[in-house]
Amino acid sequence: MSVLKKVMLIDDDQVNNFVCESIIKSEHFAEEVVSYEMAEDALEYLKGAAANNPGAFPDLIFLDINMPGMDGWSFIDEYRKLPEEITKQCSLFMLSSAVDRKDIICAKSMAEVKDFFSKPLSPEILSFIKDEFIAI
Repeated sequence: MSVLKKVMLIDDDQVNNFVCESIIKSEHFAEEVVSYEMAEDALEYLKGAAANNPGAFPDLIFLDINMPGMDGWSFIDEYRKLPEEITKQCSLFMLSSAVDRKDIICAKSMAEVKDFFSKPLSPEILSFIKDEFIAI
């Protein structure tokens, strides 16, 4: 049985999304994984879900920082505009190859961001999230 219903990946790296999806599924972490290579597209999906079908909103989001177009920081600025009664049910984590200490500190200082993890996603990271952030 899966831990979560839906996980969303937002990363411009298609290979990373494939690897993350494979790990999430093999660890039975989520029933469904949706991935977006453009943060703008993910945001449009989230806006639609918030307005029309809150049950389609993901339980957890893994967000990259450095992406073309809308980056992770800009995504968070827009994510904050979504209804809080819906976003508070979703755990947002940064998953990035960025190792700039300022990025890590900034991410961890944001109320919306539960934690920052360096790529690649691993079963250990999922286990940590399950133990520390998900009430089962």
